[in-house]
Amino acid sequence: MGMRKGATLPEQRQPRMRADASRNRERIIDAAREAFVEWGPEVPLDEIARRAGVGNATVYRHFADRRELILQVTLKSMRRIAELAEAALAEDADAFEALRGFVHRGADERIGSLCPLLADGFDVAAAEVAAMRERLDTALENLMARARAEGTLRADVGVGDLMVALAQLTRPLPGLECSVGFDTYTHRHLELFLDGLMNPARSTLSGSAATFEALRQKGT
Repeated sequence: MGMRKGATLPEQRQPRMRADASRNRERIIDAAREAFVEWGPEVPLDEIARRAGVGNATVYRHFADRRELILQVTLKSMRRIAELAEAALAEDADAFEALRGFVHRGADERIGSLCPLLADGFDVAAAEVAAMRERLDTALENLMARARAEGTLRADVGVGDLMVALAQLTRPLPGLECSVGFDTYTHRHLELFLDGLMNPARSTLSGSAATFEALRQKGT
C-alpha cells in the first residue's frame, strides 16, 4: 500500500527531532553561561530557561541537576577559551600582541563564567574537567612562554594570574545588566592590566605566580 502524498516516515522525522534537541541543549548552555557570569551559579533555573527560550521541563530533560549544567557550561567555556589561545599562538607573529588579542577575545567570551570551577561541591577532579583544564593550561602556558622568550612579558606571572584577572574584569557586579557600556570599560581596563604584564616590570609582586593547580586547591 502506497503512502499518501506529504506523509513522513517516523525515521525521517527523528533526525530533525535530534537536531532540535541539540539546538535546545546548546541554547540552554549558552543562556546558563551568561546567567552565571551575571548572577553566579545559584541563579534560578527558571531564569536560565527564560533566557534560552525553552520551558523548565526542557532544561530538566537535558540536565539531571544544577551541577550537571554547571559542568557542561564550564567544559564549553574552557574549550572555547583553549581554542582562542591555540588560534592566537598559531596566527600572530608578535608574541605579546598574540597574548593581547587572546585577552580581549577571551573577555568577549565572558571568561568569568569559569568561576563555577571554584564553587563548593563542584568536582574539579572529574576526568572531563581535568582533561580540558590540561588543554587550556598548555595552550596558555605556550602563549605566555613565547612572550617571555621574546622578552615582552614579565617573568613573575603565571597562567593563573592571567585567568584570575580575566575572570574578575569580565564579571559585572551582581544585579547589573551586561551592556555595551560595560563591555567598553572592560576592554579599557584590560589594556591597563596588559600594561602591567609588560617587561620590564615596574613593580614587585608579592607571593608567587599563580597556577591552575594552586587555584584548584584553593577552591576545594
